[in-house]
Amino acid sequence: MTSARPAGRPRRSSRATLEEAAAELFLEHTYAATTVEQIAQRAGVSRATFFNYFASKADLLWAGLDDTLREAGAAVAGVGAGGAPVDAVVEAIATGAGGAPVDAVVEAIATAARSRGEGWLPLALTQHEVMGLGADVAGEGVARAAPLVDPVAQALARATGRRASDGPVRVAASVVAAATAAAVMAWAADGVGRGPLEDAVRRALDPLRPALAASVAVAAS
Repeated sequence: MTSARPAGRPRRSSRATLEEAAAELFLEHTYAATTVEQIAQRAGVSRATFFNYFASKADLLWAGLDDTLREAGAAVAGVGAGGAPVDAVVEAIATGAGGAPVDAVVEAIATAARSRGEGWLPLALTQHEVMGLGADVAGEGVARAAPLVDPVAQALARATGRRASDGPVRVAASVVAAATAAAVMAWAADGVGRGPLEDAVRRALDPLRPALAASVAVAAS
C-alpha cells in the first residue's frame, strides 16, 4: 500500500518553496504572527529542512538582498591585484568591466539584479507595510551588508599592497559594502518606476570615490 503524500505543496526546490510559502503566510497573517513551523508545513518540508536553508525566519525577508550581496562577495574574491581599486568603480558600473575590487562588487550586484528581474527583490522592502514590519527595516538591511566587508577589504588589500586589517582599508570596505546595500535597497523600494540598478549604485558610490581612493592609496614600497 502506497503511503499518503505529506501535507503541503509538491516540492520543486525546497529553498524556493520555503520562500514562496513564507511570502504567502507573511501576507496572510503578518510576519510576527507567522512561525517557522507554519512556513515549513505550508512548504511541505520538515522544520529541520527549513534550517538547512535559513538560519532564522528573518532571513526569508532579506533572501534577495543576501543572495545578491553573496554573489558580489564571490565576484570580489576572484579579483586579482592591479589597477586603482576605488577610482575605477563608476566606469565598471557603466561598462561591466571587471578587475578592480569595487568594480567587481558593483558589477556583480547589477548583473544579479538584471538576471533576476523583479523576482529577487527582498520582501522586507517591497511588502513591509502589508507584512506589519516596523520602521527600522532599512537599518536591518544595511546591517546585512556586513559579510561583504571582508571580501572587499581583502580585494582592496591585494590591489594596493596593504593589509586587509589596516584601518583605512577596513573603513573603505565597510563604506563600500554599506553604500552598495543601501543603493540596492533604495532602488528596490522605488517600485515599478525604478530605473536601472547601475544608476542607483552610481549615485550612491560616485560621491565617495575621492575619499575612498585616498584612504586606500597604494602603500609606498
